[in-house]
Parts: sequence; structure tokens; C-alpha cells
Amino acid sequence: MLLGQSARDVATRAAQPRSAGGMIADSAAPLGFRDEADSFADGFPDAARLDRAADRETFVRWITFLAEAAYYQPTAASQDEVQDCAALIRYAYRNALVTHTAAWRREIGLEADPGFGDVTKFSYPDWPLGPNLFRTRPGPLARGDFELAAFAQFADAATLLRFNAFPVSRQLAAARPGDLIFFRQPEQEQPFHVMLFVGRSYFQPQGDDWIVYHTGAMNGRRGEIRDLRAATLLNHSDARWRPLAANPRFLGVYRFDLLH
Repeated sequence: MLLGQSARDVATRAAQPRSAGGMIADSAAPLGFRDEADSFADGFPDAARLDRAADRETFVRWITFLAEAAYYQPTAASQDEVQDCAALIRYAYRNALVTHTAAWRREIGLEADPGFGDVTKFSYPDWPLGPNLFRTRPGPLARGDFELAAFAQFADAATLLRFNAFPVSRQLAAARPGDLIFFRQPEQEQPFHVMLFVGRSYFQPQGDDWIVYHTGAMNGRRGEIRDLRAATLLNHSDARWRPLAANPRFLGVYRFDLLH
């Protein structure tokens, strides 16, 4: 993985005093971020949100492309890391935030530069959360969060849903590229499941919206990544997997707090 900065550097923020308005004043924060507000009280620091439209667009292009590429152009790096539905999201999310150098492309086995550019606000892991990516506990940003491991590199589907995304709609028609589609199948050992809404595919003829996901283990065997039309999912042969408001297993369309 492309990691880098020590978590110890990030954890030191917990001991820093607060500035006016309850923000964490941290002279040791990465990249010079000194005040970290939490405007939506969701526990995700404003300094780590992509507040520029161009950065949001770049991130969305990368995360959707990388998730689809893991299916259409699988590499040793993606196959080794992506073992379940949340792993696909983590893989694409993390690599969407790095600086996409030639060395990075060689490391993950990407054939060519798609020409999206990079997020300009920061470059993981040189960003407000250091090597971490996801919030792991409820509540607004608070003193001690970094020291008490409120952020981590790992998040399962339930953690992505509860602490790293906000609800958009119970209608799939409201989904934008980069949004998450969640289901809960209570009879399964791992009940929460997440898919990524791609929108227009990078690898299929234009015209349809697509969704990419990993099945997770199937009957004790390793699962697989799948890419399918949104219309196909809406008419899935198993009604439990239809993203319809009438389906209680469908939890809705969510968007990353990073984009809030």
C-alpha cells in the first residue's frame, strides 16, 4: 500500500489546545492545517473534505475508474488487496487520493495514465489524517480522536456506511458517479454490502449507467468483482438485491463525507 507518514505524527493532535469556535488548533498538523472544524458534526474534519469542485470531480473520476479497472484490467496489486466489497472501495478510495506518478502506476500495474490529473488540496498520505483514511466511531470531531484511534486505514462495509458517508436518497435515480449503494442481508454472516455507482463506464460503450462491486466470498470460495448495468440491478432476479425504496434490504444511496 502507498502509506508513508507516521501515525504518531497524527496522534499528537489530540494533545493540542482548541481554538475559538471549538476547532482543534494543531501546529503539528500535516500540510500546515492548523484549525480543523467539523461543519456537519459527522466526525470528519473539514480540512480533509474536498471543498473545490475540480477536486471533487478528479476524485470521482479516479475512484470510479480504478474500481472498474480492477475488473477490466486486474493487476497483481488489485487482486491481492480486493477480497470483498469494502476492500474494493478502500483500494479505489485510497489510490484516488495519491499523486499519480509513473512510479505509482508501475506499483499498482496500471497500463496508462487516464489523464485525470490529481486532487490539488492534498495528496494521501500527506493530508489531515496522515496514513489513516476512514472514521471508525460515531460523533463529531473531538479532542482525543486521533490518539484514541477514531480513524484507521481499514473500514468494512458497515463502517463505511455508519461513519464515512451520508444518505442521499432511497432512489437509485439520485445516484451520482462515486456514490455508494448499500444493502443489508441479515441472514448472511457479513450482512452489510456496498457497491459503487460508476455512471458512464470507462470500458463499455457509452449510454448506460454502470455499477461495480465485489461479491465477497461465495460458498466458502473467493468471490469476484462484477460490473453491471444499473438497469440490470434494478431488475435483479433476486428481489433482495434490487435498489428500490420498496425493498427493505436496500439501505439507500450514500455519498462520501469527503465530498460533503
